[in-house]
Amino acid sequence: MKNITLLFSFLLCSFAFSQSTANYTITVSTIWNATDHTSIPNDPHWSPLAGATHKNANDILEFNVPAPLTNGIKNIAETGNTINFQNEIAANSDADQYLQDGFSPRQAEGSIAEVNVTISELFPYVTLVSMVAPSPDWFIAVNSENLRSGNNAVNNGWKSTYTIDMFAYDSGTDDGTDYESSNSASNPRMPISMITGTPINGKRMGTMTFTYNSSTLSSNTGNTIENLKIFPNPSKGQISIANIQNLSIKSIEIYNVLGTLVKQISIKQNTSKINLNLSELNSGIYLLSVLDDSGASLTKKLVIE
Repeated sequence: MKNITLLFSFLLCSFAFSQSTANYTITVSTIWNATDHTSIPNDPHWSPLAGATHKNANDILEFNVPAPLTNGIKNIAETGNTINFQNEIAANSDADQYLQDGFSPRQAEGSIAEVNVTISELFPYVTLVSMVAPSPDWFIAVNSENLRSGNNAVNNGWKSTYTIDMFAYDSGTDDGTDYESSNSASNPRMPISMITGTPINGKRMGTMTFTYNSSTLSSNTGNTIENLKIFPNPSKGQISIANIQNLSIKSIEIYNVLGTLVKQISIKQNTSKINLNLSELNSGIYLLSVLDDSGASLTKKLVIE
């Protein structure tokens, strides 16, 4: 099965000097049968498993509040299309890596999707979703699963291997009530909520297993440089780097999404704040890497509008 980890996978190498990281294999196995879920429609299948690692709970998805006016989750839940969702992840400064993998085989029960990811303690949450297909606007999800355990004495603070259930949710964008209901757009959009009535009956529709593979220990130097603040982000091109705390900043490097160095700035003297003019860069997503004389580095996603 091909595993796709799209958004700046090389970013994680920069965090290794300053943040604890852990490698996990995340495996989803589907559960969809007539006994638990009333019936099975024609050609039951799942859209690609899609999601992200992120900084805070509910950065990507939030239940029991009105559905967002953006179309990322809507499109996944209604058609299985992940393009808008992927773009929303790229523009979200609190998201780190975009994750995606297809399910195989194409069937209701026992279809498998799997991603392997190295996660930074700065972005310890995982959200993953997939369309229940066919359906009006239903999807399975795990939202804001925190992989930090709080016990640094075991696995450097990362959770050991475990499995949780996945349930089905209504995205609040279509009023259909059965698997193959005709389109009926919700106006206004309703809250995203778990499907407790027929045909799903509130029963689980899959399991997600987080298999712990390995981890690294954070360093004190990294904890210092991690306190840097880069703002505004997104930016029109004028940004500031503050909270330098007498660090000896050596250079600042800007990379495009292909990993190509597009700008390098040498810092000649210590200062409490660095102002940068990046207005010559095209609009898009970049990586900004700050390096100090000790060899520590901080890398942040930067959005230029």
